[in-house]
Amino acid sequence: MNSAMHPKENPDSDLAYQKAILGSVSRTFALTIPLLPPAIEAVVGNTYLLCRIVDTIEDAAELVPAEKQRLSKLFLEATLGTIPVASFLGPCLDALKDYSNVDELDLIRHTPTVLRILHTFPDKDQAAINRCVSIMSDGMSHFHNRQTQAGLKDLAEFEEYCYVVAGVVGELLTDIFSHYSPEFAKRIQGHEQLAIAFGQALQMTNILKDSPADHARGVSWKPAQMSQLELLKLAYEKLQNSMSYIILLPENEIGMRRFCFLAFGLAVMTLEKIARGKEFSNQSEVKLSRNSVWIFYTFTKIAAGNALLMKSFFYAASQQLRKLSAKNC
Repeated sequence: MNSAMHPKENPDSDLAYQKAILGSVSRTFALTIPLLPPAIEAVVGNTYLLCRIVDTIEDAAELVPAEKQRLSKLFLEATLGTIPVASFLGPCLDALKDYSNVDELDLIRHTPTVLRILHTFPDKDQAAINRCVSIMSDGMSHFHNRQTQAGLKDLAEFEEYCYVVAGVVGELLTDIFSHYSPEFAKRIQGHEQLAIAFGQALQMTNILKDSPADHARGVSWKPAQMSQLELLKLAYEKLQNSMSYIILLPENEIGMRRFCFLAFGLAVMTLEKIARGKEFSNQSEVKLSRNSVWIFYTFTKIAAGNALLMKSFFYAASQQLRKLSAKNC
């Protein structure tokens, strides 16, 4: 390391910031990402933060769609290196000066830090991340003008939205896992669609869980004319594919398996809670308790290496989802 390196460009302090801000902007991913092997923990953590910046722009209720599109485009260009990062940072911070989430604002202020970390990764990982951020940023820009109270046009548009915001992350994880594990690279061949379903299942859970808050701000990401029952059935099908995806991960890659199984299990329990209840008016009604999360976190230590235990959990924890799915067949 160059001893004259500016303190703000110290790789260790950059990574320390990444780890700290991850805990501030996502309770779930702050739990799951550290489970990954050290060689890919930083890569996945960095990707999450890049995606979170795109997501913050999308979530800013005070911005009109055209402004969101402009900022998303600037962010993508800064990430790809076609413009200096300052050309994104100034306009974005100015547009979000009244934004209420201080942690997400702090993350945006540290975009240069996040991009410096990105540029330390192997070329193949950087290429996979750039592809993911490009699809997500362009996709969200496409959907900025489609935010309505009525919801998305139909099931096809809903699936497309879930792909650009989360299915593509499933593809990215598959690329990173394959770069790290030649065994997984072999196993996943021909089953790449399972990766998309894994990401989509997590996104569908978020859409259902967040629907009261979205409704309050005049937005719905659900497909118009589709009932809650039909959506739960679709999410359950995606969960079944997600289970198949996790089982393809090599048995000795406990960190990768725990990372996926923890996110999967929390989604299963959340959807089951939604399926068991009636209409809910607040996200807190279906939020998992901290105790439930920690019990399941501990369970993943035992279960992640054992396909039978993981399948048994899924069967036991999705009884109402299974019943609803059978009713709707």
